[in-house]
Amino acid sequence: MTLLLTACASNAIDRAPRSPNTAWQADSAAQPSNTSETLGPTGRNEGFSVPPVAALGQLATGIDIDLEKTHSLPELIDIAQRGHPDTRLAWNRARQAALAVGMVEATFLPMLSANVVGGYQRTRYPLPENITGIRDIKTELSGVVPALTLGWLLFDFGQRKALYDAASELSFAQNVLFNAAHQKIIRDVTDQFYQYNTARTHRALSASMLVNQQKVLAAVTQRQKAGLATTVELALARQAVAQAKLRVVERQGAERNTYLGLLNAVGVSPTVKLKVAEPEQRSLPDTIDPLTADIIQNALTQRPDLVAAYSAVKAAQAGITATEADFLPKVYLGAVAAHNRTSFDVVGLPGLSQTSTSHGVLLGVTLPIFDGGLRRARVHEARLRADDAQTLLENQQRNAVREIIAAETMLQTALQSTKTARELVDAAQTTYDAALSSYQEGVSTVTIAIEATSQLLTAQQAYADAQTASLIAAANLAFVMGDMTTPRSEWLSR
Repeated sequence: MTLLLTACASNAIDRAPRSPNTAWQADSAAQPSNTSETLGPTGRNEGFSVPPVAALGQLATGIDIDLEKTHSLPELIDIAQRGHPDTRLAWNRARQAALAVGMVEATFLPMLSANVVGGYQRTRYPLPENITGIRDIKTELSGVVPALTLGWLLFDFGQRKALYDAASELSFAQNVLFNAAHQKIIRDVTDQFYQYNTARTHRALSASMLVNQQKVLAAVTQRQKAGLATTVELALARQAVAQAKLRVVERQGAERNTYLGLLNAVGVSPTVKLKVAEPEQRSLPDTIDPLTADIIQNALTQRPDLVAAYSAVKAAQAGITATEADFLPKVYLGAVAAHNRTSFDVVGLPGLSQTSTSHGVLLGVTLPIFDGGLRRARVHEARLRADDAQTLLENQQRNAVREIIAAETMLQTALQSTKTARELVDAAQTTYDAALSSYQEGVSTVTIAIEATSQLLTAQQAYADAQTASLIAAANLAFVMGDMTTPRSEWLSR
């Protein structure tokens, strides 16, 4: 038997790859039932492929979305809040923390349990001599003891209260972080929404530039037919058109990539064909009112990460109280109620049975005297955790102030850039119109017309980027100040 078991254990190594550089080949005997073997053209496994799992090809069913509707930014945020995995994970963490509070509350109540012990014994006693034909004596003994036991910790010098306070603070923190997860969803969808619409604007501007370059090419072609343009000028115009076509293709690819980023932020499958509305065109302010110290201080009081960190500090402080209570005695109550039924039978004799009941109540006190410094080390560890939590909170406060000031600076810069870019577009448009008209009249060169077209596109893209940067910066400022609590189309009208 030992050799057989040894052989079975040694054969298990065959389930692993044969060598470090040899591909593992799935064995149908050891292969899980939910996989299917992939065979090459020769009918054998090839390369370092792995058996496919059919279940992985089925994506989880998400929430119902009206794919015929064109969704605005608030509607996209609503879809994300209802179906994004991060919100469900945050929800589950909050519920787990709430259950932890309930489990601590249960320690204040008595614990009642039912126990049943039963047994049976059969014994044979051989006799030294044959007495009246009886060679041995057989006895049977059986019994059942059902019992109810009760245990109740009556007094522990506030240890359970401290544990309850710590669990309550952690539950509060998880609830705050649940709301924080939704705020982050709002911020992420808003950011990707503006990024996607900027990519759409770039693609439209590239198409517009292609039209402008084609106008220059048409002007060059017309002048060449009249003998006023050279072959070099025609080649330059055609080259500009080809470059404009290439830019359109590149912008179309960038638009598709940002669209996938938006779908990921919304939390839907990349295969979903979601119609996205364009943001309303509105003029942006040239600047915003600077943040005062009172505004920043008020923002610190409502940032979810700081509120959660503050609760973590209070939970750590409650943990110190709970560990210090280990040095103090505990008073407990114990009670039991039992019923005993026993029967004893001897072959050939009348059976005996006995029934009895018992109950009792105990009141005890336990006081640890010596544990080799274990309790003291635990208290020191709890104090270190509390100090770490306080240090982390203070560091987060400083980082929050820095984020708020940086976000305000970024918004101010973006608004100023938008104003400057708008002036640049006006100047570039004037230059392009003048350059094209001058070339058509023969008082300018095709190089200047092509360059003016390129500079117009650059100015228009800079303006679009500045507008997007302003909208994103405004949303980010609202996020770092803890104001991004509900879906909105834009965040500049605070």
